[in-house]
Amino acid sequence: MKKVLLISTLLILIVSCKNKAQIKSIKVSNITELNNAIKNSHAGDNIVLANGVWNNVEIKFYGKGTKENPITLTAEEKGKVTIEGASNLKLGGTYLEVNGLYFKNGHAPTKNIIQFKINNDSIANNCKVTQCVIEEFTQPDRDISDHWVEFWGRHNELSNCYLTGKSNFGPTIMVKLEGNENIYTYHQIINNHFGPRPRKGGPHGETIQIGDSGTSMTPAYVNVSNNFFERCNGEIEIISSKSNFNEFKNNVFFESEGSLVLRHGNYAKIDGNVFIGNDNSKFIGGIRVINSGHWITNNYFYKLKGEAFRSALAVMNGIPKSPLNRYNQVTDVVVAHNTYIDCKSPWQFSVGSNVGQSDVLPASEIRSARPERVVVANNLIYNETPNTNPIVNYDKVDGVTFKNNIINSENQSEVKPDGLITKDFKVKKVSDDLFIPSENITDVYSGFDFETITSDIFGTSRTSSNNSIGAIVNPVKENRVLIDKSKYGTSWFQENKEKSKPKTFNVSTSEELIQTLKEANSGDVISLKNGIYNLSSSLAIDKEIIITSSDKTNKSELVFTSEKTAFVMLPKGNLKVKDVILSGNKAQNAFTTLDKNMSKAYDLFIENVEIKDFKSVLEVSKGSFADTVSVANSIIKNCERGIMLNKETNDGGDYNAEFVTIANTTFDNINEVVLNYYRGGYDESTIGGNLKLENNTFTNSGKAEKDHILIKNRGIVNVMFANNTFQNNPVKLIAILWGEKGQEPGENTIINSGKIEVVQNLKLKLMY
Repeated sequence: MKKVLLISTLLILIVSCKNKAQIKSIKVSNITELNNAIKNSHAGDNIVLANGVWNNVEIKFYGKGTKENPITLTAEEKGKVTIEGASNLKLGGTYLEVNGLYFKNGHAPTKNIIQFKINNDSIANNCKVTQCVIEEFTQPDRDISDHWVEFWGRHNELSNCYLTGKSNFGPTIMVKLEGNENIYTYHQIINNHFGPRPRKGGPHGETIQIGDSGTSMTPAYVNVSNNFFERCNGEIEIISSKSNFNEFKNNVFFESEGSLVLRHGNYAKIDGNVFIGNDNSKFIGGIRVINSGHWITNNYFYKLKGEAFRSALAVMNGIPKSPLNRYNQVTDVVVAHNTYIDCKSPWQFSVGSNVGQSDVLPASEIRSARPERVVVANNLIYNETPNTNPIVNYDKVDGVTFKNNIINSENQSEVKPDGLITKDFKVKKVSDDLFIPSENITDVYSGFDFETITSDIFGTSRTSSNNSIGAIVNPVKENRVLIDKSKYGTSWFQENKEKSKPKTFNVSTSEELIQTLKEANSGDVISLKNGIYNLSSSLAIDKEIIITSSDKTNKSELVFTSEKTAFVMLPKGNLKVKDVILSGNKAQNAFTTLDKNMSKAYDLFIENVEIKDFKSVLEVSKGSFADTVSVANSIIKNCERGIMLNKETNDGGDYNAEFVTIANTTFDNINEVVLNYYRGGYDESTIGGNLKLENNTFTNSGKAEKDHILIKNRGIVNVMFANNTFQNNPVKLIAILWGEKGQEPGENTIINSGKIEVVQNLKLKLMY
C-alpha cells in the first residue's frame, strides 16, 4: 500500500512539474510576434507586450485557458504600453485575461475597441479585461457610432478599468443578447471608474446599455456593481437596462446628468446605490422605472433637482399593448427603504403621460397606462428647507400603495396618501453628502417578501430588533464616506493630470498674435495692446484660450480681410473673446467649425465684443457640437446672418449646441435670421437644448429672411425668453414657443416687429 502511494505521489509530482514547465512568459515587441505568440499559446501562458507605442494594431486574442491557468495578455509596465491609432482588441475562446493596456490617441477601426467576440465561431466565455484604460479613444466623426466595450458570450468580466471621454454616437459599454449563446450571460461589470462623458447633444450617448428594444423578454442576468459614474453626461440614460434579471448594486452616480433607467425588461434589482447631485443642475437624475417586477431598495439620493424624466424616482406611464421598442406599463414594482435628502419633488408618477398631445401623435404613441400594483414603503424624505410638494403626478396615482414613508415637512402635493407621514426628525452629517437620521425610525412596514431586504446600504443587518425606515440603519461607523475613489478603476492610472499655470501674453502686432496663439498652452490669456490687427488668415482654436484687450475702455480691433472665416473652432477648442472689436468685409464668417471631424465639443464665449460686417456670426457643420455658446454685453451689427446652429437636420433628436445664452446684447441690421437653433424628431427624453434670451435689443433685422421669422428655436425644449426689445424688424413672427414644454414669453417690448406665437403641441417627426 505504501509503495502504491509513493508511486502515485511521484506521478502527481512529475505531471505537476511537466505542467509548470509548459507555462511560460512570452515577451513580444511587434504585431507579428504577438500573433505568433497567441497562435502558439497554451493554458497558463503569459504574453507580455513590450513597453512602447503599439500603433494601428488589430489584436485577435484567442485560445483555451482554464479557470486555474488562464492565458493572459499583459503590459510589460502598466502605463508604458499604449495602444494608439486605428486599433482594437477582440477576444475569442475561454479563460483569457487582458491586463494593463492603455488605449489613447486614436479610435477603433471597427465598431468596437474591445469586443468579447472575434466572429460568430469564436465567442468569448469566462474571459476578463481588467486594469485597462480607454481615454478619449473616440471617432473623428461624432456621427459615427461605436461601442468601446462590447460584451458577447457568457460569464465575461470588465473590472477595475477607467473609461473616459467618449464623445461620438453609441453606448460606452454595450451588452449584446443575440442568440442562445449570448443570453443568461452573468457578465460582471464591476469596480470600474467611468470618468466624464461629455454632453453629446441628443440620444445614443449611454454609458452602459444592456440589450436593445428587441430583448425586453430576454434573460440577461448582468451584474453592474461597485462602479463609480463621474459626470457621465452623454444623455438622459446613464444606464439603459433593456433585458431581464439585471442587478445594479452599490454604484455611485456623481453629478451625472441622467438616470439609471429600466427602459425595457423586467425583474431588475437596484440596491444600495448612491446618486449625488448639486444645486446648480436640474438635469441630474436618479432612477426611471418602466416595465414589471423591479425591486428598488436601500438607495441614497442627495440634492437631485431633476424633474419628470430626471426626477429622483420617475415612474412612467406606459402605452397600452405597447410594441417592444416603446413603453410598457409599470406593474408589480417595490420601492422600499430608500433615503432622499434635499431632493426636489423626489417622487414623480405617470411621467410621460401625453394624452394632451393626441392631436399631433398617433394613438400608438399615447402613454395612458398608469402604474399598477406599485408599493412605495419605508422610505425617508428629508429637506433642510421644507419641500411641500414631494409628489408630482401627471395622471391619477391610483395604482400605487404607500406604506410607512416618513417626511419631515407637510405634504401639500395634490396626492396626499396616508402612507406618507409627516414626522419631525433630525439628521446629522457624517461626511460629505452623507446625512443620516439621529436615531432609527422603527415603525417599519413588513410587506410581501420584505424579509428578503436583510441589510442596509452599508451592509448593516436589518433585524427584528434593529431596523429603520430609509436606506441606513444606525449605528453607522465613524468616518463612513459615500465616495472612496480608491475603490474604483485601475491601481496605476492617474486621471487628474497637472495643468500648467495660466500665463498672460502681451502682444502688439498681428504676427505676434498668430505666433502666440500657436505656442500658448490651454488656459493662457492673450492680451492685445491698443491698435488695429489686420489678419489675412483664419485663427484656429484647439485649446482653452482668452483673447482680450489690455485697455477695456479703448478696445483693440481685429480686422479680417480674407474670404475665410475669422476664427475656426476645432475639437476641444474653448475660446473667450472679451473687450475687442471684430470686423469683417462681408465675405467671411466670424466663427465656424470644421466641415468634418469635429470629434469633440467646443465652447465659445463672447463678452463685451463688437462684431460687424460678417456673413454669419457663427456657422457650424452638421457633426459639430458646442457645449456652450454664450454672447453677453455685446453689439452685433451689419451681418447677413446671426448664430446658425441648425445643421443637425436628420430629425433624430440631435442638435448642435447644449447651452445657448444671449444676454444684454444688441442686434442691429442683421439681414436674415438672428438665431437658428434647431432640434428635430420627437424624443422628449433628451435634454433637448437650452436657450436663454434675456435683456437684448433687436432692431432693423430680418428683412431678407424668407420664413419671416426673426428667431428660430424649433424643437428646443428649455427656453427662457424675457425682457427683450424688438423694434422695427420687418418680420411676421419674432419666434414660435412650445407651450407643451412650458415655454412662454416674459415681459418683452415689441414695436413694429411682428409677434411671438405660442404653439401648444408642436408637431415633430417620429423617430421610432
